[in-house]
Amino acid sequence: MSGAEAPDAVDSRRPLWVVPHEVPAIVPLPSRSTEPRWVGVYRWAAVGGDLLAAMLGVSIALLTRFGYHVGSSYLVVSSVLPLAWVAAVALSKGYDPRFYGAGPDEFRSLMRAGVGLTAAVAMTSYVTKAEIARGFVVLAIPVMVVAALLLRYALRKDLHRHRVRGRCMHRVLVVGRSGPAATLCEHLESRPTDGFRVVATCRPRGESGEVEALDEPDILAAADRHAVEVVAIATDPELAGQSLRRLSWALEQRGIELIVSPGIIEVAGPRISVRPVAGLSLLHLERPSVSGGPHLMKAVFDRVVALGIVVVLAPLLIGLALAVKLSSSGPVLFRQQRVGRAGAEFTMLKFRSMYVDAEARLSDLYALSDGNGVIFKMRNDPRMTPLGRWIRRFSLDELPQLFNVLRGDMSLVGPRPPLAEEVALYAADDSRRMLVKPGMTGLWQVSGRSDLSWDESVRLDLRYVDNWSMTLDLLILWKTVRAVFYGAGAY
Repeated sequence: MSGAEAPDAVDSRRPLWVVPHEVPAIVPLPSRSTEPRWVGVYRWAAVGGDLLAAMLGVSIALLTRFGYHVGSSYLVVSSVLPLAWVAAVALSKGYDPRFYGAGPDEFRSLMRAGVGLTAAVAMTSYVTKAEIARGFVVLAIPVMVVAALLLRYALRKDLHRHRVRGRCMHRVLVVGRSGPAATLCEHLESRPTDGFRVVATCRPRGESGEVEALDEPDILAAADRHAVEVVAIATDPELAGQSLRRLSWALEQRGIELIVSPGIIEVAGPRISVRPVAGLSLLHLERPSVSGGPHLMKAVFDRVVALGIVVVLAPLLIGLALAVKLSSSGPVLFRQQRVGRAGAEFTMLKFRSMYVDAEARLSDLYALSDGNGVIFKMRNDPRMTPLGRWIRRFSLDELPQLFNVLRGDMSLVGPRPPLAEEVALYAADDSRRMLVKPGMTGLWQVSGRSDLSWDESVRLDLRYVDNWSMTLDLLILWKTVRAVFYGAGAY
C-alpha cells in the first residue's frame, strides 16, 4: 500500500490518492451491478436447509406424539409449518447477506425465529380455537431450531473454506488517512473468513501541514473504478457529519454498502450501542462486567459443570493417576503457585508430566526455549516423561484443575493462570487480566495455545476480560473440545 506510485491516482489534480491493493487472481470477482452469484447460492442453500430442518422437526414431533395415526388437521399444520418457519427466519433477517459467514447475528436470527414462531402458533391456536397439542409444538419447534442451527453452521464452515481460498469475498475500498486506513486494512484482512478483501485504499495526497479533505466525488470515482461492493471509512474528522451523510446517499444509489470504523478495537458488539441524542448518533460503550450478578451465575455454573465432569470422568482420572504413578517415580500431582484474581496466589494442580528433577534442570534449557519470550515452552522437552508427552498433547494433565474450579480458585473459562515472575513483567494494561479468575481454558486455548506470541496471548486475555459473557464462555468451551481433540499448539 505504501509503495504505490502516483500514476495510480484517480486524477493527479485532486487531493485523493487511490492505491490499488494486490488482489490474488484466484476467482474472477463479479461487478457490483448484480448480486454476486455466491450470495444467491448461499441464500438458497440456507432456505433449503431451513425447510429440511422444519420437515425433520415436524416428522419427529408427529411420530413421537401420534405414531402412525395422524389426523388430517395435523397433516395440514405439518404442511404449513415449514413455510411459516422460512417466513419467520426471513422476518428475523436470517437471509440478510450482511450476516453471511461472519458474526453471531445469523444464528441469533434462527433463535428469534423459533421464539416468534412459537408465539405465532400459540396466538393462532387461541384465536381460531384450534386444538393443537402442546406436546407437538413443544417438540417440533425446538428440534426445528436445533437442526437449522446445525445445518447453518455446516453451511457457514463451507463458506469459510471458500473464503480462505479467496472466493466469495466482498470487494472493499478503504477511505481515510494512512495510519487509521492501514490499521483498518490490517484488521479486515486478518480474518479472511469474514469475507472482506481490500482492493484499494483512498487517502489525502499530503499528510503533513496543509491537508486537503477527502472529497465525495473522488471517493465515488474510486468506488466506480474498482467496482467495489463496500466502502469502509476509517476514523477521519474530515469525513464526518453532513459529508458522510451525503456520501451514504450517493453510495446507496450505486448499491454500495457503507461501513464506518469508530477506531475502537477489541470491543465486542454487545457492549456497543448507538443512542440518538439531539439529532446525533452517539456510540455508547457499556462497562465490562467483571463482578456482580452475572459473575455469581458464572461461579455457580463453573462449580456445577466441574462437579459433573469430575463424576463422569472419575474412571479416567483414577486411571491417569495410576498411570502417572506407575510410569515414573514421583508424586502423581504437580503443584505450582499461580496468581489468581486480584493478585491472590493459589496452588494449581496438574497431573505430573515431567521427571521429578524438572525444576532443577530448567536453567540449563532456557536458551532452547520455543516459548514467547516470557513463558518457557519447549517442543521436545527432555524433562518430559513418555506418558507426560501424550497427556500434554491432549491436555489431560490439566484435568485436576477441575478441583481448583470447585475450590473457587479458577474458572472453567478465563485468562491463562500466570506465574508470579510473569506478573512481575506485566505492563500496566496487562494487569487487567487479573480482574477475573484464571481459567482452565480461554481464548488463548482455542487460538493457538503455545504457538501464540506473548503479545497475542495478552491481547486475547484482555479481549476476554473486556467482553465476557456466558455466551462467550459456552462458545469457548465448545471450541476447546475441538482444540484438545486435534492437539494443535500443545507441548
